[in-house]
Parts: sequence; C-alpha cells; structure tokens
Amino acid sequence: MTSESEYIKTIFGLKLKQQRQKKNWSLQDLAVKTGLSKSYLNEIENGKKYPKHEKIILLSNSLNCTFDDLVSTKLDKSLAPFNEILQSDFFKEIPLELFGISKNDLISIISDAPKKVTAFINALIEIAQNYNLGKERFYFAVLRSFQELYDNNFPDIEAEVLRFADENQFVSGKNIQMDILEKVLIERFNYAIESIDFEPYGVLDNLRSMFLPEKKLLLLNNKLDSDKKTFILAKEIGFNVLELKHRPTTYSWLHFGNFEEILNNFYASYFAGALLISKSAIRDSIANFFSQNSWRPKSFEGLIDSFTHSPETFYYRSTNVLSSELGIKDLFYLCLVKKKNSDKIQLLKELHLNHQQAPHANATNEHYCGRWIAVKNLAHLKENETLTDAQISHYKDLGISYLVISTSQKNPFSDGSNRSYCLGILLNAQTIKKIRFIKSPSLKTINVGVTCESCSIADCEVRQAPAIRLEKEHFNSNMKTAIEKIRKDLL
Repeated sequence: MTSESEYIKTIFGLKLKQQRQKKNWSLQDLAVKTGLSKSYLNEIENGKKYPKHEKIILLSNSLNCTFDDLVSTKLDKSLAPFNEILQSDFFKEIPLELFGISKNDLISIISDAPKKVTAFINALIEIAQNYNLGKERFYFAVLRSFQELYDNNFPDIEAEVLRFADENQFVSGKNIQMDILEKVLIERFNYAIESIDFEPYGVLDNLRSMFLPEKKLLLLNNKLDSDKKTFILAKEIGFNVLELKHRPTTYSWLHFGNFEEILNNFYASYFAGALLISKSAIRDSIANFFSQNSWRPKSFEGLIDSFTHSPETFYYRSTNVLSSELGIKDLFYLCLVKKKNSDKIQLLKELHLNHQQAPHANATNEHYCGRWIAVKNLAHLKENETLTDAQISHYKDLGISYLVISTSQKNPFSDGSNRSYCLGILLNAQTIKKIRFIKSPSLKTINVGVTCESCSIADCEVRQAPAIRLEKEHFNSNMKTAIEKIRKDLL
C-alpha cells in the first residue's frame, strides 16, 4: 500500500463488510439501521473513507460488535493471508490497472469470499514453492500476460517512434547509423558514452552495457558488434523519449527493484525494435515471403539480413506485426539455450498470442522434445555458424500443427552457449491460405510432443526420458473406466 492511512482504511472496510455479511445484511439494510447513506458506507467498505469516532460507535452498536472489532488492524483467520499483501507494495509493484483491475476490485473479491480466496492464494503459494517460482519468474509471467493481452502490439509506442524519427529527420530501419543515435543521446539527452573492457571485473565480462544515472554515463562492452550497440543506443533513446524513470541499469538485467522497472524495460526495448525495424517494411516483406511457392532457408536468412544482423531482433519484431497487420492471431515465439558441454535445453523466453500454444515452458525440469526444429538446430550447429530451417510440427495428441521457423547461432556473451529463436504459426484454413509454401516438398511434417515425459510417440529416436507423466494419466484414466464398469455392473 502507498501509506499507513490507506492500509488502515482498507482493513477497516474489510472488517465492516465482514461484520455486515455475518448478519446477512445488504448495504441498504445497514444504511437503514445506522441512518448513514448507502454511498457513504460503500466508500468506507472500499477503503476510500475512514469514519469519525462517533460513527464507528454507531456502526458497532448497530452490528452488535465491539468498537475494537472494527478498528483493530488485527485480522481473523479468514483474512490473515491478505495482511502481508495489503501492507506490502503489491498494488504498486503490480500495476493492476494494466489489466483493468482496480485496488477496490481486488479488495471486493477478497471480502466477498475470504475463505475461498484464501484457499486459492495458499494453493498458488504451494504451487510456486513446488515449481521454484520466485518473484522474478512471477513478474515476468505477469509481463508476458500483459503482452499477450495486447497481441504484443502497442500503437502508442509505434506512434512515438514515428514522431521521434520525423523530428530527427531520419527513416527508421537497418540503415540507421550508430553515430546518429550516439549524437542524439549526447546532444539531446546529455549522455556520456564510453566503450569499456569489462573483463578485468571478472563476471562482468558477459555484461553488454551498464548505465550510471548519477553521471548519465552509458558504458558499452567493447566486445559488442555494431548491431548490438545500435540496439542498446536505441533502447536508451526509448527510455528518454517515453520518459521512463524507473529502469534497470544493466543489460542484460542483473537486478530489479519492482515490476515497473521490468515493464519500462520492455517498453524501451519495444521502442528500439520499432525504431530499427519499420513496421510497414517488415509487414510487406513477410507478406511477400509468405507468397513464395517453396520454403528456402537461405531466402529467409536473406529476409532477416535485410533488416538486421540480429535474428533475435527480427523474430521478436515479427510478433508485433503478424497479428495486427497480417491477421495471424495464433502464434508463439520461443528462445532456447544450450550451454557448452551440456545436452540440456533451457527455454529462456516465450510469448504466446491469442492463447497458450502447444510448445511452452515447463518448470519441472522435464526434457523438451528433441524433434522440435529449434532443438535439432542447436544439436547440429557448428562453431561460428548461423543455421536456419523450418518444419511443420504436428502435435498428434492435440490434433494441431504449426509452421515453425527457427534460426540458431552462437551467443558471444555466454561462454560458448548457443541460442535458437523460433516462430510458430498455428495452421488453420486462414493461415494455410496466407502461406503458399506450406505445401513445399522441402518442408517436412514431423510428429512432436512438448516434453518426453508427456509424449505418446512410441518409437521416438531422440527420447531422453520415459513418458512417466503420460503413463500416470493413462493409469488414472483406466482406474476411472474400471470404477464406471463396477457401477454399471452393480447398479
């Protein structure tokens, strides 16, 4: 909460509503009993107002409870789990208004069914503990939900990019020169920019950049190529043009203070992507690529290279336009990582538009399907190579298929680990019409699963673990069938 007085008003409102509901009174009933207006009582219960001493006495007498029952900030068992939330910065750290939820909405839900909501929150806590879901992962889950709610398309930021580009008389796109962006930061926003060797500082060798707000000094790792430097400079411009005050000071981030920093970091990154890759240009280029009759990996790599040398930037920027500009609603973006001298695949980033698509992150250390094109690319990637390929991934158990395009490359900032970026588009009547190369002979259809532990493919040549989760589901299903047979035989 933002202040102690707000906390006290909220607690009082919760307790008043609880006492009223114990008597099965409506707000109108309480208004008649006390002579106070219904609207005034509603404001009290919603934590907007705190009544004067004499009105608290009037309320307690009418409800047949003690003065202390209402004014004490001690919560009973049914409301106790909310004490920590109400005293914390929860409402400030997670801006619920992003999802159209006000603080009063949440308080109303809590007070209407405290036992049910308590059970729900306790279940979430237990799940979080079992799945090792810390604050960091929770915040990023909230951010993903926010992006997915808006189809990862933010017209206001797109408009700010166009306005900024027009003011500075340059066209957004690959040909934006790094020195032009440096000049904007130095002359307009009073930055100092230095290239630095982070290696003497040990583990900071993998850090891409660091911002010292006290001096408005931006430090860039001297290992960065020009494209990565350009993205960082564009992102810094985004922080300033969008007037985002709360922000992380390192890239990649090492620490964040609250959810606002994560949200603002996303906004600035979106600004950078929109500045470096024009929405109209990438829309038209992807539409033209989809109109080709056959799938050609080199042609897709050429498409990426026409915009940026960073596949990650291109793949992610594509998610901003496919839904809003090309009408492709069901899609996903994944970034997978394979560390040097390890066979383990980690899913680093994911985004699902319209609803959660079939391939998704798994927090229980299960093995991602080795038939995914992104995983196969990582297995076959050679030193200093970029590898692009595609396949139609068919999820037999779900009866759905995706066109999945993936590009893999060595990540120079993580001690020899490799990354694979992939874009998946759900195949339906609409998308099949839009993508002409779907029937290309060079595009193979592969049966895939999500993880080995939940996969029903019996003869999989790359299975890393038995289908223990699937076997358990089958066992439970057989148990239910047997129980129904007993009921049928005996009843």
